[in-house]
Amino acid sequence: MSLPLHTFGTLSGDFAAPHPLKVLPLADALTTELPFDRVAIDLRSDPVGGVDLGALHALGFAAALTADSRGPGAALPIFAGLRRNDVVAAGDVIGVTARTGRIGVLYRRGADSNSLFVTERCNSLCLMCSQPPRNEDDSWRVAEALELLPLIDRNLPVLGITGGEPTLLGEGLTRILVGTAEHLPDTHLHILTNGRRFADRRMVTAVTAGRGRTTWAVPIYADTAARHDQVVQAPGSFEEALEGIHNLAEAGHRIEVRFVAHALTVPRIMGFAEFVWRNLPFAEHVALMGLEPMGLARRNRDVLWIEPAEAARAIADAARHLATRGMAVSIYNTPLCLLPRDMWPLARRSISDWKQVHAPECEGCSVRDACAGFFLSADASWRGTDIRPVTNETPEPAHAR
Repeated sequence: MSLPLHTFGTLSGDFAAPHPLKVLPLADALTTELPFDRVAIDLRSDPVGGVDLGALHALGFAAALTADSRGPGAALPIFAGLRRNDVVAAGDVIGVTARTGRIGVLYRRGADSNSLFVTERCNSLCLMCSQPPRNEDDSWRVAEALELLPLIDRNLPVLGITGGEPTLLGEGLTRILVGTAEHLPDTHLHILTNGRRFADRRMVTAVTAGRGRTTWAVPIYADTAARHDQVVQAPGSFEEALEGIHNLAEAGHRIEVRFVAHALTVPRIMGFAEFVWRNLPFAEHVALMGLEPMGLARRNRDVLWIEPAEAARAIADAARHLATRGMAVSIYNTPLCLLPRDMWPLARRSISDWKQVHAPECEGCSVRDACAGFFLSADASWRGTDIRPVTNETPEPAHAR
């Protein structure tokens, strides 16, 4: 089951820390190099009465997480009785809304993916956008990201940056890139962008701090401007994205090209694959993706819907076309049972753990642990009729042969 990114608890004491907090067990908290006022001590496995909360408050710790609210009165704020105790673990970074008792996980130690959500604004309006843009000032997210970075484990392999469109932050994105270089020098950045603002070389210069340690993931939805611009709902976006990709590559940045399969894009998928091979051979990776049925995708279902088995067949054909031509390619968000078995090595368990689920039909499947499964938002009406458990005796789907 998916593990949510927030829960609620009971807050007691005078909690005044609006900043992200690192959750650490007592022994680690006492020896950390982090400022104590940025640490919430995890005492849920300790008897509250056996710990001197007053002494911890005197040392300057921000708060404690406890199994219940009983214990000696102390000025140290306590978060007690979390509704979902497994949502928050040692090593995580949390944000707390004192008024409601909401505890959100901003970074999860050991998760298969961690990302900074840096803006809800976007200069495109993609028909299948899972995070519909909102045109409001959310520049406060830059400050939150900069406060979060020092609390993230320095051995994190990859950190995502997403939105909205991160390049709309302008100088704010530059500050985030500089901050990651300072606090996470060995962490690779994977930044989702529509690439359009990189058509202006000044934007490429503004992200120099990310060169060599960042992959810019840019979606191209067809081999023709008309179809790409139709999906993005922004005239000229195809040319801008391609210009942006070339400008980034020329400046030494790493590029991933993304493609989302649905009814409008699948008819162009083979043309897309050929276009990428011929025109973007420097791309380090191509990601062929199933649709996430959230946000605008649900609103535009009548335009976007395609049987998942048909989308999987098209994705497999395009992946094979690119792979045989020497390009690195992966298949995302597509169940293994819908793919021919020669494509399984390219399929990734790509859905973030907080929104990945399996269908009832997956019970007893021998490859379940390696499978992408489904988005939490994908009910039976989105999963199609071809999902079935894989066993040693299960033949390949007829459409995949």
